[in-house]
Amino acid sequence: MNNSVPEFSRLVPLARLGSEPFRTAIEATPGERERLAERFDLIALDRLAAVVTLQRVNGELIRLDATFEAEFVQSCVVTLDPVPGRVAQTFSLVYAPLEEQQTEIDLDIDEPVFEPLTGDTIDIGEAVAQELSLALPDFPRLEDAVIDPLEAAEAEDSPFAALERLRHSLN
Repeated sequence: MNNSVPEFSRLVPLARLGSEPFRTAIEATPGERERLAERFDLIALDRLAAVVTLQRVNGELIRLDATFEAEFVQSCVVTLDPVPGRVAQTFSLVYAPLEEQQTEIDLDIDEPVFEPLTGDTIDIGEAVAQELSLALPDFPRLEDAVIDPLEAAEAEDSPFAALERLRHSLN
């Protein structure tokens, strides 16, 4: 198990959570954004801010509801030029001791994801960072970036074609 401190850690002690919702706004510092950019293979992470609410639902069950916004720069998958991006999303998680997890898998898309509660704190910063990683575009691309079909066809020579050329060169 990796015990390193996450790049964007904001610990909330469970003892701080009462019957009323706990709400806080968090924002990544320049150093945290730099480390997160490295972790997520971004050119830059210019902004990461979130509003997080934690609420006890049922004894040891804690619900996290958050809204976050991020501004970032990725590399274009075609040209490797910078592609600016922005994302704003809302997500929910449910924290509980591992034995509280339902044994049934519920495919309801609106159900919050279960997170095991291990210890006496919840790291809301890491929760936001993980959701950011899921929200980033998988294949960022500039609008005018194109792939030349002839170049692509040549680049996609199979390994067997290379072996065939080698065989012919040896004969």
